[in-house]
Amino acid sequence: MTSSNAPFALNERPEINPVFLFRWEEQEQAYLLLYPEGIIKLNDSAGNILKLCDGERTIETIVAELKVLFGNDNIEGDVYNFMEVAHGKGWITAKA
Repeated sequence: MTSSNAPFALNERPEINPVFLFRWEEQEQAYLLLYPEGIIKLNDSAGNILKLCDGERTIETIVAELKVLFGNDNIEGDVYNFMEVAHGKGWITAKA
């Protein structure tokens, strides 16, 4: 379901860019992306997507897991859109 200009193909394995440190912060009750210039506090959806970007799971697997997690079969477009944004911001890359 990706378009030809999408950042990833369904079989690619996204991972968090090593410039960023991704972690759960108990005080904030949120996932954070830490980098030398600052902090990005992620909403629940973004945190749950990035948590699965481990360089092992494919885009297709990530979408399938999120469908089960959220009990929603119509999230593919939202996940792909987030992946485009996250890739554009340099948060994720395709595992080499």
